Amino acid sequence: MFLLELNWLGVLAGFVVYFISGALWFGPKTFYPAWMRAKGLDPENPPGLHGPALLFGLTAVGALVQVIALASVLWFVAEVQGPVGPLGGALAGLLVGVGFAAASSLSHRLFGGDGFKVWAIEVGGDIVGLTLAGLLVGLIG
Repeated sequence: MFLLELNWLGVLAGFVVYFISGALWFGPKTFYPAWMRAKGLDPENPPGLHGPALLFGLTAVGALVQVIALASVLWFVAEVQGPVGPLGGALAGLLVGVGFAAASSLSHRLFGGDGFKVWAIEVGGDIVGLTLAGLLVGLIG
């Protein structure tokens, strides 16, 4: 089974950099205030719908699943053409970020009434995180 053959050190490194880049992307001095305002919410008084353990725990699970999926794509590419390296990994991460994370959520955000700006801020972080994760998976793999 190919999942056993994944470079799990690369997956772990990619996950860590993805999670950290997401924290920086949505930090209080970066895109978080603009994102909240674009959603019509006060960044100083966000809705408290979930506790931090659930919020960050599920965010971490989602990030890990995305990095495993990206590492799987890179594994299949390497099986066909050989090692992809860091540049190939970064390009694959960019493609997965744009082609899956961004493209699949556009209609959800627009039909949900969130607008283009909310979508751009949200998927921008995913694209950056997946690109960096792909770079690390490709470098370590």
